[in-house]
Amino acid sequence: MNASSPSSSSAHRRPVPLAKAYRLLNHGPTVLVSAAHGGQRNIMAAAWAMPLDFDPPKVAVVVDKSTWTRVLLEGAGTFALQVPTRAQLDLTEALGSSSGREIVEASGRDKFAAYGLETFAGTATGAPLLEGCAAWLECRLLPEPPIQERYDLFLGEVIAAQADARVFANGRWNFTGHDELRTLHHVAGGHFIVDGEAVDARPLPPLQR
Repeated sequence: MNASSPSSSSAHRRPVPLAKAYRLLNHGPTVLVSAAHGGQRNIMAAAWAMPLDFDPPKVAVVVDKSTWTRVLLEGAGTFALQVPTRAQLDLTEALGSSSGREIVEASGRDKFAAYGLETFAGTATGAPLLEGCAAWLECRLLPEPPIQERYDLFLGEVIAAQADARVFANGRWNFTGHDELRTLHHVAGGHFIVDGEAVDARPLPPLQR
């Protein structure tokens, strides 16, 4: 079984309209950030990512100065956010706690090769996209050097989005019957919470005096 997925999601990938791309992140999942530049590529986990707007769709993600992904992201001017699944729990922790630089220096292989990851090409950027995730957002970097340097905060415009139609369709997440595709929320120290039941609020009118 490949490290990236217990069952390939390729047959279930569907484009997501850009106006609804924010919904892929609106529930606050942990993401995987990937980028490629100058013949090199890397991928890392990030717990702090969020949508900022929906027309055009924008996202924010914190990428530490020490990461190799940040170097590639800034060099390329593009990056991708992937939403990993419960089946990728151990992999997500490994990608977030290992250094791409150190792996290359020690073995001559990047993280994708070191962990046996399957990727596919996106439609709008050169960033590698990881098979087996629940959603993928390809982004164009919106350069903001002061906040990047001071806060490690990166902004991007989503220029293409896809999702696994088994769990995201018609602009909504629904994980019923697909427990291994539930998305992850990192708490700390390798501890995660998995998305559970989806519920809809009912209209609640104000009290009449």
